[in-house]
Amino acid sequence: MIERDATVHSVDELHEFVHQELCATENLLAEQFHTRSQPLFVKSQLCAIQYSLLGLRSVRLGAIWAADQNVIYFYNARGERVIKVRLTKRIPMEQFEAAFKAVSPGQSAENSGPVAQSA
Repeated sequence: MIERDATVHSVDELHEFVHQELCATENLLAEQFHTRSQPLFVKSQLCAIQYSLLGLRSVRLGAIWAADQNVIYFYNARGERVIKVRLTKRIPMEQFEAAFKAVSPGQSAENSGPVAQSA
């Protein structure tokens, strides 16, 4: 597993960073695919964000941003953890609350939150 550090300054930058990494993992063209985000809650507190990308031939890639550790774990199409990225700067929780304000615990967030846009 590859481990490295990265810096992102906002929720949108985090989403774009995850999208680019997921596409690079399977050599996908980033502008042809979308990455969805799903906030995960424990006792009504945001604890993580799950990212998923559905590629060609039902290739499914994923990543999890863990709030407490400020780390992103990337998973390949076989579900194996392949990259661990430590974020050097913590994004204020208020930004996450604003990005996912329409989502409450137990609801689906398929169409909420930042989405990487194609060019």
